[in-house]
Amino acid sequence: MTSEPKTPQPEPPAAKRIPVERTHHGDTVIDDYTWLADKENPDTIAFLEAQNAYTEAVTQGQDELRAAIFDEIKGRTQETDLSVPSRKGDWWYYARTVEGKQYRVYCRCAVNYGADGSADERPPMTEDGSPPEGEQILLDGNELAGDGAFFSMGANDVSPDATKLAFSTNYTGDERFTLRIKDLVTGEVAADEIENTHYGTAWSLDGSALFYVRADEAWRPYQVWRHLVGTPSEQDQVVFTETDDRFFVSVALSRSQRYLMISTDSKLTSEAWLLDAAGPTGEFTVVAPRRQGLEYSVDHQVTSDGTERLLILHNDGALNFELATASLDRPGDWTPLVPHRADTRLLNVGAFADHAVLYYRKDGLTGLRFLRVDGTSHDVDFDEPVYTVGPGSNPDYASRLFRLGYVSMVTPDSVYDCDTVTGELTLLKRQPVLTLPGQQPYRTEDYEQVRLWAPTPDGTQVPISLVRRKDVPADGSAPLLLYGYGSYEISSDPYFAVPRLSLLDRGFIFAIAHIRGGGELGRRWYDDGKLLNKRNTFLDFIACAKYLSESGWTAPDRLIARGGSAGGLLMGAVANLAPEAFGAIVANVPFVDALDTILDPSLPLTVTEWEEWGDPLHDPAYYSYMKSYSPYENISADVAYPPILAVTSLNDTRVRFTEPAKWIAKLQAVATGGPFLLKTEMIAGHGGRSGRYDAWREEAVVLGWMITTAARAAQADAAPVS
Repeated sequence: MTSEPKTPQPEPPAAKRIPVERTHHGDTVIDDYTWLADKENPDTIAFLEAQNAYTEAVTQGQDELRAAIFDEIKGRTQETDLSVPSRKGDWWYYARTVEGKQYRVYCRCAVNYGADGSADERPPMTEDGSPPEGEQILLDGNELAGDGAFFSMGANDVSPDATKLAFSTNYTGDERFTLRIKDLVTGEVAADEIENTHYGTAWSLDGSALFYVRADEAWRPYQVWRHLVGTPSEQDQVVFTETDDRFFVSVALSRSQRYLMISTDSKLTSEAWLLDAAGPTGEFTVVAPRRQGLEYSVDHQVTSDGTERLLILHNDGALNFELATASLDRPGDWTPLVPHRADTRLLNVGAFADHAVLYYRKDGLTGLRFLRVDGTSHDVDFDEPVYTVGPGSNPDYASRLFRLGYVSMVTPDSVYDCDTVTGELTLLKRQPVLTLPGQQPYRTEDYEQVRLWAPTPDGTQVPISLVRRKDVPADGSAPLLLYGYGSYEISSDPYFAVPRLSLLDRGFIFAIAHIRGGGELGRRWYDDGKLLNKRNTFLDFIACAKYLSESGWTAPDRLIARGGSAGGLLMGAVANLAPEAFGAIVANVPFVDALDTILDPSLPLTVTEWEEWGDPLHDPAYYSYMKSYSPYENISADVAYPPILAVTSLNDTRVRFTEPAKWIAKLQAVATGGPFLLKTEMIAGHGGRSGRYDAWREEAVVLGWMITTAARAAQADAAPVS
């Protein structure tokens, strides 16, 4: 049989090679592509643009599929929509979206009171997403964005007296914001602006002072400043400076609004400082002085009967953390309230007038427990096999109702109010999934979600959350998208996503590998996937991929892996370690030149990362270990790699565009297989494009590539042998 002639494939642009030596611990490495680090170099921009053109040429013919996917995402989304309003004081706060507009509109409306003075506790919601009666627009993201290609907000903070709004904006994606103050009575925005601020603000109790955070040249938030409203920003004062490069600083107001709180945290150590919010020009005092390895967080509670205390969540002698109390005059003396348990990781606690809410993780799932001031407690229960539950928006400190969010892989995002006395749950809203023209409505019963456990070579059982249409066979014929992250104790919890339906309804299976390095099974799960245990993260993911293929859910040539940021490091590592296990790989803003980055303390965030990855600059053991898995260092000419698509952003300050640019350039020059594609957003940051329609279009590009790649694998399997 004579095969049909193949269409010639475009050739990737050849990156010039400028060898640069790097020597550490007696080991010399020649790097040909360090020149790509300079985004001011016209050659760098030309290379990125050439790679974009190459990617577009290779994916030529996918435009119709991309457009169909975009239309599906858009068609299933209620474009004009309203979040469930949250009450604080005399106002309901909410955000809404408008059909055809990219960004949210932030609003409020007054609480209605009856003749007897009682408040109407029903959130003012509309089914069609139209504005409730009496709406006051606080900020319109679309007006702020204008015609720019990128827009994001860092702060959106109403003062305790509800008369002022602090907000900050960014137009490049580099996460340096300009902070402004709006008078919510007159609607005027103050003339003075505060440049180069970071995320996070906190108001004093009377709204006379605003505290904010600044980052250093390495993009590390390291200072807290105080601005007195009505004074020039040039007169602002520094109230806290963190001199240890491992620590990040943040500022917040306690839930009770009684205390301003500064937190400074490294990956392993914490320290908190408090100041009476009624005296914003006073001095902050430390809760417990930092001690290497001691992590803790603080909230202030004053109950309806006047009892006052601090709630301390800490890991002192408690690997999975315990909850303790402390008095304000002796904040460093902690009395256990909820003791440590080996099977339950305590994540956070929120204080209210008559209860506290404990957010925790057990058996790979999240949970909420209400701790009433009378000593009783209860947990919120749900009956799906995999799900995610967590705190919602609860700005009203005295409320008896607790707002929570719930989602699973088949149940869209849902908002409940829970009566903290009776435990009764009231569903306020479930995000609608609209019906596409000519198709059946979305029904959860058409889909199946399961929890699987994959064995690893060292005997560990790794949980997998999986979802598919019930009519998709588990006979190895289905394409499967496997997602992974596995770093920083960040858990990849089950979630629902409208864009995923475009895969599931085309016969894809979707799975999440809950690998070590994340926090799904507690602090030990994290510790076993970091520092000199980091390879466990990669081996777990490979074990999950092989288990899914061997169990008949898919086959290696149609299993697509996806991860972003530190999950992009995962993608690069498994591509080197087991390229035969994957049919394709998608790496979003990938941390693939990890060793070179972590060796350079002048780069953004490097020093803070040493407690996560190790310090290869000063420790030869960490140098050798990181070099053994860093994706860029380990590209091989001896194996055939699957097709790879890397997506990055020019202004990303967390994972520099340089890393995927070098990675793809080296793959194209050295490796076989592929193709190896790089797509760079030229005006965006770590999260990609900012407008929702732009984000949908970008996701349609990635999904279209996945679908096409999986289809080619299926066609190759079905083709007769010539």
